[in-house]
Amino acid sequence: MSRLEAKKPSLFISDPLTKDTVSQSLSLLNRILKSCYGPAGRLKQLHNGVGGYVCVTSQSSAILGRLSVSHPVLKVLTASVQNHVARFSDCGLFTAILCCSLIENFRSLHVPSCTVIKISKDLLSLCTDYLKSEACGCRVSVDFSNLKTLLCLVRSVLTSKPACMLNATEVDHLTMLIVKAFMFTIPCHVETKAVLGKCVTVPVKGRRVLDSTVLPGLLIETPEIQFAKLPSVKRISSDTIKIALFCVSMSGDLFNPEEGMITVHHGISLETSELNQLLNVGKQLVNDEVGLVVCQKVIHPSLKQYLKENQVMVVDRAGLSVMEPLSQMTGSKSIASIHSFSPSCYGSLKDVCTKSFGSKHFVHLIPNDTVVCSLVLCNRNETTWDELKTCSLSTSSFKDADYSQTQYQLIADAFCCSLESVACSLSHDDEILTDTVYGHCWLVPSGFPSVSNWSDLLSKCGCGSNSNTQNLNWRLLRPHFGSTTLQSCPEEPSIKAADLLTLDCFAAKYSGLQVAVETANLILDLKCIIEDQN
Repeated sequence: MSRLEAKKPSLFISDPLTKDTVSQSLSLLNRILKSCYGPAGRLKQLHNGVGGYVCVTSQSSAILGRLSVSHPVLKVLTASVQNHVARFSDCGLFTAILCCSLIENFRSLHVPSCTVIKISKDLLSLCTDYLKSEACGCRVSVDFSNLKTLLCLVRSVLTSKPACMLNATEVDHLTMLIVKAFMFTIPCHVETKAVLGKCVTVPVKGRRVLDSTVLPGLLIETPEIQFAKLPSVKRISSDTIKIALFCVSMSGDLFNPEEGMITVHHGISLETSELNQLLNVGKQLVNDEVGLVVCQKVIHPSLKQYLKENQVMVVDRAGLSVMEPLSQMTGSKSIASIHSFSPSCYGSLKDVCTKSFGSKHFVHLIPNDTVVCSLVLCNRNETTWDELKTCSLSTSSFKDADYSQTQYQLIADAFCCSLESVACSLSHDDEILTDTVYGHCWLVPSGFPSVSNWSDLLSKCGCGSNSNTQNLNWRLLRPHFGSTTLQSCPEEPSIKAADLLTLDCFAAKYSGLQVAVETANLILDLKCIIEDQN
């Protein structure tokens, strides 16, 4: 068939960062993300312009996933940040804002991109070395004999999501549940190498947040099981139920022709043969005193009935997501064939019961040792639930480098300015001050003159680790080139961990810093874009 129109040539764009459209789009994206940043971040209402689903959020994963970006430069940036969020589930806005700010500030210097990239890599190395050092004042050690630091971390994350619409009581309730769920995943007995268990989140929409709970073991949704009383289940002892876990279909479906060809003798029914094999499996399970059968896929009704008559409880259509935690919790091995399997594949449970949350019905599998738990998260509607699902260098360093100390200073200033720009994004109404000793942020309600006696207005820094009783001096935080040399943070915070510190995940922040700088360098290094127009 001939073409209806001629094939268009590919579009060739040289030096894409010099184009106004890219600069304007990057600046707009940066402003959008900055307005969402921090506990007082502004909510965004996202929709496709012609109706349909509306998302209210301030989370980077939701914003970047729903914003339509067409330029390849922005696609690289958003894809890089989304990949970071997929790994760490946190610090997406920090990463994106820092990356945008770095690109904008580096471009304004008119220094060759190869020089910017080399120096920014050095600066990143200095930052990461400091963050990993014992002298780093940004880190707070977690003491597992005292959960208050963990509680502060979880509370900080929850309060940074305004679209969850949580009040103080609900935040406290969820904070306790999440920390409790994490503690459930820590094994009680560790012989060699500790392996954390799993926490499976169960969404329940249309219920109060205070109805949320955490249960040891695993909840598997089974809509057809709505009985008030659990049927009798075969046990090998009063507190042990043997379980078989199948990852293969047991529906009795015929042979899949894509797997090859088979020869069927005259008078042989494939359907009957397959069903007989399933019933043979059922007989083996009964003889081996199995009390619970869980299948990832579908189980044939006749096999279900046979097992039920022999006091074997059946749960099918369990889905792939529960297979790994179920195997870890029970010690069972997934059975991938109905033609041969060993009793050594069986695992064990302590008990089984049913649970109901709203209109949802579950089978609750209770283990002997709790390394797997189910966190039932309730919220009032779908939107709020989705939001919850939650140094200096010596002069000798420049001798062998192909850049000057002046260039290094310019790029270092731009680097620091970008970091300060992220800090400034935390406030949307208040003024932000920084003390000249530790470099912490302090919030002051807007409207006070800059000549005010700041010590009369300030009590604690933004993270809560310093108070104004230390005779500190402050300055207004404004992103600018040229930084003030600060002392290192004290080894011991002046505020005890019992107080409400605002904390963030160190690993996510550490990775976000690396991703932001590396992505900015990648974009700055773009020399041309070839785009298919067809």
